[in-house]
Amino acid sequence: MDLTERPDFEFDVFSRKCPSRGTLEHVTGRWGTLTLGALYEGSFRFNELRRRVDGVSEKMLSQTLQALERDGLVHREAQPTNPPRVDYELTPLGRGVAERLLSLIHFVEGRMDDVLGARERYDTARGGR
Repeated sequence: MDLTERPDFEFDVFSRKCPSRGTLEHVTGRWGTLTLGALYEGSFRFNELRRRVDGVSEKMLSQTLQALERDGLVHREAQPTNPPRVDYELTPLGRGVAERLLSLIHFVEGRMDDVLGARERYDTARGGR
């Protein structure tokens, strides 16, 4: 498949006003990618997910989950218990997106020796860092 050939979609992410651009930003931002990848493993409560996505602040995770829920990628289920219990899981659409992201994540992880070598050559050529 020639990846430069564009399918005949109604939406065009390269257009400034296209709503798909916002969704792409939610999905490919650092916290969106990591959150979707973690949720592919299963349902998580908020603090479990926060521990899984090491380094994300409570505020950023909350904002990320809200954006992904609004885009239809994450389902939030609040249980009427005391204290309240909230679980997050991927929707079918979210699973499809996460599968593609995990493919990219695994590719990058598998090629990190190449990346680190390239960084070292780059830094050496420019007088070190």
